[in-house]
Amino acid sequence: MTSSADQTADPLQQLRAHRASIDNLDAILVHTLAERFKQTQAVGALKASHDLPPSDPAREERQITRLRSLAEDAQLDPDFAEKFINFIIQEVIKHHEAARS
Repeated sequence: MTSSADQTADPLQQLRAHRASIDNLDAILVHTLAERFKQTQAVGALKASHDLPPSDPAREERQITRLRSLAEDAQLDPDFAEKFINFIIQEVIKHHEAARS
């Protein structure tokens, strides 16, 4: 939602402000993904040490369903969210397979 002050501000200033916000959000995404992968690497090590399979299709399906619902609630395209989580899941499985080797 834009205020009347936003509508009268210099468009280049508005652009810089939006881009600064995007840059901050990108940094948050990178740090969040790094933390997520630290956790999944710990899971991979645990699975490897207990000879558990590197993937858990039932959990993956629950996660996809859960994230699609979260995406809908956040007004984000659920198909995009599913593609994104599938990409992450495949990376995690590769890490788990490597930990098992």
